[in-house]
Amino acid sequence: MRILRAGDHKRMPWKNGKGETVEIAVFPPDASINDFDWRISMATVAEDGPFSIFPGIDRTLAILDGNGMVLDVAGSPVLLTTASDPLAFPADIPVAARLEDGAITDLNVMTRRDGLAHTLIRIDVDGSKTVRLSPSTCLFLCHRGALSFRRDGETGALAAGDALLIDDATATALKIDGEARCYLASITTG
Repeated sequence: MRILRAGDHKRMPWKNGKGETVEIAVFPPDASINDFDWRISMATVAEDGPFSIFPGIDRTLAILDGNGMVLDVAGSPVLLTTASDPLAFPADIPVAARLEDGAITDLNVMTRRDGLAHTLIRIDVDGSKTVRLSPSTCLFLCHRGALSFRRDGETGALAAGDALLIDDATATALKIDGEARCYLASITTG
């Protein structure tokens, strides 16, 4: 279990060159945009346009900030807002984004389809909460607010933008206290 501080996240250009992404975590470590097994990142989308194509990759996207974005996923438009559930879709089909009213920031979870799967859920914390972890690799992102956590005798704190990476979440629980909007990505083999 390790804390990934917001100030240490890696910034890099989008695959299509039209923006910047903030990489929170990637596996294998130091993998490039073309050879990762899984990748979790944030990006600011400031203009309408196509998403980059990632062959053999599944993607889930959540809106963190902004007034929303319509994604046209292979001809089916879907409005995403900060209140929407994260949207899962293949990253190797045409997807175009249209902003509703100004720039947005999104959270992306991507996994290689031929051996991995993932889920992404939003968790609002107001006081104490227990989050069950499935047996997988988990990344718990504190998007807004602050919290303290404990798991199997280990403790720590997360501020806005920090994440907790748990490589061996063997069906345990993460106990959290604070006020925060968080996201939990779980990556499994399969």
